[in-house]
Amino acid sequence: MKKVFRFTFIFLFLLGTSVPLTALERRTSTQEDQTALEITVYNSNLGLVKDQRQIKLGSGIQELKFMDVASQIIPTSVSIKSLQETDPFSILEQNYEYDLLSPRKLLDKYVGKEVKLFTKNPYTDKEEMVSATLLANNENQPVFQIGRDITFHHPGRILFPEIPKDLISKPTLIWLLKNTATHSQKIEALYLTNGLNWKSDYVLVLNAQDTQANLSGWVTIDNKSGATYQNAGLKLVAGDIHRVREDFQRAKKVMAAPREAAAPQFKEESFFEYHIYSLERKTTLKENQTKQISLLNADRIPVSKEFIYRGSTYYYRNKQGEIISNQKVGVFIHISNSKDHHLGMPLPKGTVRAYKRDSDGSLQLVGEDSIDHTPKDEKIRLKLGEAFDLKAERKQTHWEKIASDTYESAYEISLRNHKKEDVIIRVIEPLPGDWKVLEHSQAYTKLDASTIAFDLPVPKDKESKLKYRVRIKF
Repeated sequence: MKKVFRFTFIFLFLLGTSVPLTALERRTSTQEDQTALEITVYNSNLGLVKDQRQIKLGSGIQELKFMDVASQIIPTSVSIKSLQETDPFSILEQNYEYDLLSPRKLLDKYVGKEVKLFTKNPYTDKEEMVSATLLANNENQPVFQIGRDITFHHPGRILFPEIPKDLISKPTLIWLLKNTATHSQKIEALYLTNGLNWKSDYVLVLNAQDTQANLSGWVTIDNKSGATYQNAGLKLVAGDIHRVREDFQRAKKVMAAPREAAAPQFKEESFFEYHIYSLERKTTLKENQTKQISLLNADRIPVSKEFIYRGSTYYYRNKQGEIISNQKVGVFIHISNSKDHHLGMPLPKGTVRAYKRDSDGSLQLVGEDSIDHTPKDEKIRLKLGEAFDLKAERKQTHWEKIASDTYESAYEISLRNHKKEDVIIRVIEPLPGDWKVLEHSQAYTKLDASTIAFDLPVPKDKESKLKYRVRIKF
């Protein structure tokens, strides 16, 4: 059965006319008629296509086939208009046809009809032709009648006399329109399509002291929309737009190697509650192609490194009889997205991969993390991994039930530094319920209603201890 998606903008369907459908004038427009093309890609597997073409239409009611559109088009998003001063045509009906030609469908269309079968005679090495009737094509296994005999698994090639009219080679928009002008017109078709996606990838190269870094940003555009966009204007929208459906596939995570910096090629501007990045030249997005374009470059960005040991709320709920040893200390990098720090532009969400040169001068990966959409003058915090030469150990030194819902507990946290330099490790303790610190060997900072932090200096090849007692009411 022919698959056709139909919807009507203006229900006039030949009202007041007596023109039979078979007598309609039919025009076909392909990519060769294109005069301009603009693609806007959102980072939610969505693209907006604006396709301008120069088309000569006849006068009166006619059919326009608009070919070379994306196979993942969203049909209900399609609109068409003339770019002339006055709109010379009206849309009576709009169809999206996607019953595409394939061996299976071609066989299905010829069930009950005559085809020709070619086989090669193994003795004469000549091809022989025989007429057959295609009886069935169930499970893609054609069954033929040759004369009075029924057969399947026929080794020959199948020859069809023609392509059925209701099969097409490419997805096609078809408009039934009423035109009043006879001159050539510039027409713009606008539609949304799935299968267009983009994401950002950043390469951060740290200096030897981990105090500065060079940052380069790359845009990766993935085109699986089922169409090629030749010489198109390209815009990228960064932001979380709301959509009715949320069945998008996440882009594949690809390991990007550091590359030589290139000049930024995008112009950035605010747009509604988002940011839009316009490529300042034309580009071509081929079908099933992944393209990368330079987004930004910034050198000598000040960075700060932080070591964090983080506790857990469950430590305070029970009596613990064993020492918790070999706990990890996380390594974090902080960056300020400001002009004073050689940045200061809205950064689209993406993956930041950090590298550093070893003693041979070769770049090595030291960690990666993702960032969300980051406005200018905001902070970026990246977790790069766990410190190899820093170890933590936790011991509960006291546990007492004061009341039915109140407990007192004390802890000793040992931090050992096997590095060649002194470090400061931030100990972050999430405290549940209503709490009060009764004793502490080190000054602490209250980060929020349920978190405190201690900044503990740990000399090289030494151990530092933090002790504190807390009362908690659940």
